[in-house]
Amino acid sequence: MSGNQPGISRRAVLATSSVTLSAAALALKAGAPFSGTARTVPFHGSHQAGITTPTQDHLVFATFDVVGSRDDLQGLLSTWGTVAPILAEGRPIPAVWDNTYPPSDTGEATGLAPSGLTLTFGYGPSLFDARFGLSRRQPGVLQPVPILPGDALDPATSNGDLCIQACADDPMVAFHAVRNLTLLGQGTVVLRALQIGTGRTSTTSSSQPTERNLLGFKDGTNNLTGSDTALLKRWVWVDPGDDQPWMGGGTYLVARRLRLDLEAWSSLPLTDQEQVIGRFRASGAPLTGTTEHDAPDLAAQGPHGDPIIPANSHIRIAAPTTNNGIHLLRRGYNFIDGLDPTTGAYDAGLFFICFQRDPMAQFATLAGDLARTDALMRYVTATTSAVFACPPGLEKGQTLGADLFA
Repeated sequence: MSGNQPGISRRAVLATSSVTLSAAALALKAGAPFSGTARTVPFHGSHQAGITTPTQDHLVFATFDVVGSRDDLQGLLSTWGTVAPILAEGRPIPAVWDNTYPPSDTGEATGLAPSGLTLTFGYGPSLFDARFGLSRRQPGVLQPVPILPGDALDPATSNGDLCIQACADDPMVAFHAVRNLTLLGQGTVVLRALQIGTGRTSTTSSSQPTERNLLGFKDGTNNLTGSDTALLKRWVWVDPGDDQPWMGGGTYLVARRLRLDLEAWSSLPLTDQEQVIGRFRASGAPLTGTTEHDAPDLAAQGPHGDPIIPANSHIRIAAPTTNNGIHLLRRGYNFIDGLDPTTGAYDAGLFFICFQRDPMAQFATLAGDLARTDALMRYVTATTSAVFACPPGLEKGQTLGADLFA
């Protein structure tokens, strides 16, 4: 909009801490799409995008503290739910004020394709404290993950009132989305933590190849996929009768920043690395198989009666068959954040994200077993941890946050 055209002044919009953009204004003022022909992932649907969506290559994960009022929070969630489908379609945030104020869209994604952008929103346990009158809406299973053996959690970057998971095939597209949603929240939320992940380490589609983590091994070979409808219903999607009816069709997200001791790992002989994981590094096959997707034979023994897949190997401890059938839907990403200024070691590892129907019965149970007995854990340190309730998806015309404030 030019300076002499009518518009909503930014000063007026930001005069209160509640930053709201009406759906009608956005629809009327929506700009032209960014150029490009890359795929788009619909924002609307019965489940939020970015859960069973085939995993994109890049992640920006943000957590927030709410500093505004209940009305501010309600207005911001409505705004985010209105802007998110615009971003997912590869369109810039439309101008709603004149050019005498900063532009409504920061512009770094101009000319970029949608890149399969997905935006997934979540509510942390702390959102349901006394500040906003939401305590009666808190699901019983939405509790902070217990501190596990070996954790070295930073309380400043763990947890949070809200989260946004942005995944895309282009890192700039994912960052642009989080940056602009954060700007829309000025006065209502402040960023608590931001993690950039590059290079997926899991697949949520049978058509995707299995990628490698920074340990050099294929990761997530037996992950759930979007086609596993029966398992997803059993282990990922919340049933309305589980607890809070508003969470029906939603799921729970657990995020863990896992720093890897790459120097110590790199000093291990290859056979020792393979014993720790329980798979051959080159092929990804279990130590009892020849191809990646061969089922591990956990009963197989070597010539001296020892299990071929060691008792403390990662794939044995994590296997559903040894954990009462527990499954998780994983969406992990490598991160490389330079060097630890204290030790000079790599500050790098795995940003682990998983979705489940019950984070306490599933993730906390499985992670506790891994922390106590998995040989891999001596090379892993969790530095942040958080859990969020991800409500069901929105159909067109529905408002993000209405489930909380109904």
